[in-house]
Amino acid sequence: MAAAEDLAHMQAALALARRRQGVTWPNPPVGCVLVREGRVVGCGATAPGGRPHAETVALAMAGGRARGATAYVTLEPCCHHARTPPCTDALMVAGVARVVAALCDPDPRVNGKGLARLGAAGVSVEEGLLAAEAEAVAAGFFSRVRRGRPSVTLKLASTLDGRIATRDGESRWITGEMARRAAHALRGRHDAILVGVGTVLADDPELSCRIPGYRARPLVRVVADSFLRTPPKARVIATARETPTWILHRADADAARVEELRERGARLFPVPPGIAGVDLRAGFGALAEAGVTAVLAEGGAALAASLLAADLVDRLVWFHAPALLGADAWPAAAALGVARLEAMPRFLRRQSAALGEDMLSEFARAA
Repeated sequence: MAAAEDLAHMQAALALARRRQGVTWPNPPVGCVLVREGRVVGCGATAPGGRPHAETVALAMAGGRARGATAYVTLEPCCHHARTPPCTDALMVAGVARVVAALCDPDPRVNGKGLARLGAAGVSVEEGLLAAEAEAVAAGFFSRVRRGRPSVTLKLASTLDGRIATRDGESRWITGEMARRAAHALRGRHDAILVGVGTVLADDPELSCRIPGYRARPLVRVVADSFLRTPPKARVIATARETPTWILHRADADAARVEELRERGARLFPVPPGIAGVDLRAGFGALAEAGVTAVLAEGGAALAASLLAADLVDRLVWFHAPALLGADAWPAAAALGVARLEAMPRFLRRQSAALGEDMLSEFARAA
């Protein structure tokens, strides 16, 4: 069993990493705490944009006090040369005596090599402390490396009977202020937010995290728009030069529209056709190649159904308001074509919490 001191310091490193979720892509959010003789001498987290790494930040804070210290890191230190020198070298030069890593880095350039290099240099190495918690923090990064796509969270906000708007389309607001603030915080913990073009046409959303100071990096707005119906005057296009707007579209979309949207600052990704107008799996592959690790899908019903039908939802976050709208209102998910109960998309409930009068429930994929 791990010592209480080790657990406490790794929990602190995990807390630092969580604060960087959504802003470090293409790198994972990592936390590092340096402890010498029972006292914290340095701490840090991956900087926005992925550099500098957490270990570098913590070592800079510690200075000479790092010699003989223990480094608690939520992910194995890197051992390859990229835009910056390896963190393994920095730890060894600083004289760190012990490294406790929550888990190995799945990147093939690392994947155990960093810990092996430290061990060969005489540094005491331990791995596996709070590994599940650390993987949850960096789930998007792990998904990108292992599956070639970002992790996908589907967020829904509905009445108790699963309705998101009246039959005439009125939807503001079904949930209360506390739930809406929690939804913006959820946006802030993801790299990108995805909506279908129907949502853009109906609501002209800004798709931002409207909590001042919550993020240090703009949220990437992604629109699934097979034939490029997004209007040039839409908010996501009008602000595309300041806040990234990426569009997944069919390769056979109108070339003139492609050029017009590019000129206005949008980044376009041609993908094959699919049940959502575009092949979302291929689209997520393109986003992963561009560095995105975690996507929050927010609307509407057609997009939700397409993601569920394609088994692309890793986590489901559902806000329920204590109200009913009835069968003539708009459903949270469009038709799934489920003929047998065994074919239903299933999830495991992870947690639930009250937000004022509303309820928030989080689920993970069942398999």
